[in-house]
Amino acid sequence: MAGRVDGKVALVTGGGSGIGRATALVFAREGAKVVVADIVVAGGEETVRLIKAAGGEAVFIKADVSKAAEVEALVKKTVETHGRLDCAFNNAGIEGEVAQTPNCTEENWDRTIAINLKGVWLCLKYEIPQMLKQGGGAIVNTASVAGLVGFQGTPAYVASKHGVAGLTKTAALEYAKAGIRVNAVCPGVIHTPMVERAFSASPQMAEAAIAMEPVGRLGKPEEIAEAVVWLCSDAASFVTGLPMVVDGGLVAR
Repeated sequence: MAGRVDGKVALVTGGGSGIGRATALVFAREGAKVVVADIVVAGGEETVRLIKAAGGEAVFIKADVSKAAEVEALVKKTVETHGRLDCAFNNAGIEGEVAQTPNCTEENWDRTIAINLKGVWLCLKYEIPQMLKQGGGAIVNTASVAGLVGFQGTPAYVASKHGVAGLTKTAALEYAKAGIRVNAVCPGVIHTPMVERAFSASPQMAEAAIAMEPVGRLGKPEEIAEAVVWLCSDAASFVTGLPMVVDGGLVAR
């Protein structure tokens, strides 16, 4: 039985860990040829090893999504390797520093926006023209529940993720008739290395995060991955411009 994205070429940024790695593995399981991109070489190469060990096909390309030349090269190398680009998961991101709005440093603001928001825009900038040449494609951007509601102490992160949600809707409308679907996933609190770093700095934050989730637990990276691959599959052919919430009921409160 063919997989949901059998024979397609899928690019995953931030594929070296967490949600990105889990999604790359699901793409491969469902039949896609996967291009794993990350700024951390060891993590990206480990994801490729895991995919190959499971019988899938993958390559790693190092890329900093905040730099236009590197994103352009990433898309170009993907097409040179596989001849096309069918699915893109623009997932690379950082949490930034915790500080109230007046105490957020300019450096933290600029870095968070550059990676989380500009990085997604740059990916769209170079992915969309390639998909137009092919006659279509599917793109999913990583936003967050913090792209839908506010959270104290993370102004740059919240602003960047709200920006991703808006950018997703805009691109979806621009290319709705061109066969390119653009959606976003808005994860709740997911058990990833990023979240683990925050929890190690504040055990109380871990307790509060679990308490926020109506289901009473953190989400798993694989649960986000399944949503992403579904959005990229033909099963979601009438879905575009959607910020899909996968959060255990967090924003339903």
